[in-house]
Amino acid sequence: MNAQDVVRQAREANLRLVRFLYCDNGGIIRGKATHASKLHTRLHEGIGQTLAMQAFTGVETLATVEGMGPIGEFRLIPDPNTFVVLPYAPGSGSMMCDMILQDGTAWEACPRTFLKRMVARLAEHGMRAEAAIEHEFFLAREEQGHYIPADHSLCYSSIGLDEQAEVIDAILESLEAQGVSIELFHTELGPAQQELSLHHADGLRAADNVCLVRETVRSVARTFDLLASFAPKPFLDQAGSGAHIHASLWGSSGSEQAGKNLFYDSTQRGGLSQLGRSFIGGVLRHIRALVAITCGSPNSYHRLLPHYWSSAYEGYGFDNREGAIRVPSLFWGREADSINLEFKPSDHSGNPYLALGALLAAGLNGIEHNIDPGEPQEIDPGNYSDEERAKRGIRRLPTSLDEALDELEHDEVLQQALGPLLATSYVAVKRNEAAFFKEKTPEEEARQHFYKY
Repeated sequence: MNAQDVVRQAREANLRLVRFLYCDNGGIIRGKATHASKLHTRLHEGIGQTLAMQAFTGVETLATVEGMGPIGEFRLIPDPNTFVVLPYAPGSGSMMCDMILQDGTAWEACPRTFLKRMVARLAEHGMRAEAAIEHEFFLAREEQGHYIPADHSLCYSSIGLDEQAEVIDAILESLEAQGVSIELFHTELGPAQQELSLHHADGLRAADNVCLVRETVRSVARTFDLLASFAPKPFLDQAGSGAHIHASLWGSSGSEQAGKNLFYDSTQRGGLSQLGRSFIGGVLRHIRALVAITCGSPNSYHRLLPHYWSSAYEGYGFDNREGAIRVPSLFWGREADSINLEFKPSDHSGNPYLALGALLAAGLNGIEHNIDPGEPQEIDPGNYSDEERAKRGIRRLPTSLDEALDELEHDEVLQQALGPLLATSYVAVKRNEAAFFKEKTPEEEARQHFYKY
């Protein structure tokens, strides 16, 4: 789609406002809106935004980052390919944006541009990424100052499907109207907890879809007098909510293996190729730093607990749902197309562009250096003794955001991939958020995260 197509469709839909959206370092979706009558110029000139917004935190404070203060501006330049008419917001449409400096160059602090860079790095190796996210969230009501689950159905219970049938149907209809392809939906472990799985898409589109899902689910739920929470641990006594990343690498157009799933080898266990094993090796080598990005809030680390099927330790396995990386079973009749890797320690408090880009950077490092991931884990790593885990080289994932940020600051591969400005601003924002919650009780922390994501 080009700019003229966007203007035409906006006119045909009788739009009044078009939102220019982005996801910031705090994992918050923000933006500004232009009146539709100005859309034809705004598409190329963008909307101004202070440089300080990439130092703005999820607790509405400003982290200290050199060059991100009251002076200077970037432009929100929309990607016409992301234009959608919003079914839940009368007279409104939206587009996802890149952060562009006044001289027309991409700003180094732009998360979406970072993912584009990682996609370009894959292309240099004759590869492209596809990804899909499992979106877990709770439906709730606020009663007398407390958040209450919208129902008390059990895991995978058909009662839960019946209880929320109307709102879920409205969510699915709204997503389909925006061009989002749905794979699965079911109730999850917690009361009124839902899981929505999308069809895989190219890397950038997959990250854009995460933002579309969050915006749509929350907004549609509101029309039913419900709140939708994508927080990692909205209820401390219930299951947490993840955003598991399913990823695969394919031969890019023009390469020798164009159109082939590079993770597939029919002669190997589970169909997993040597390239896929090396990708896993890279992710595991950098995983303690990686979770600082994929699990981007203090609330995240209440979710990453042993024996909660959320992954608390390093390691991978074939259909091992306690491993940090699961190699899922292949679908009968389309084995070569269906193989992918599921990265489990990920949730919606992480910026999806940073999360997927960092995952690709770590995996590509494994491919470039042929990193051996070791033997797959055949049991829950939490069932080993401390001595056995040490012998097998299985470490506990960080138990706090600060611990994960310490790892990120010392990880040369991820630091280089992010670049100095994005790495510095991201860490500063997250340090600020971690400090804010240090004196808060777990209950207050959970409450303040509930409707943030």
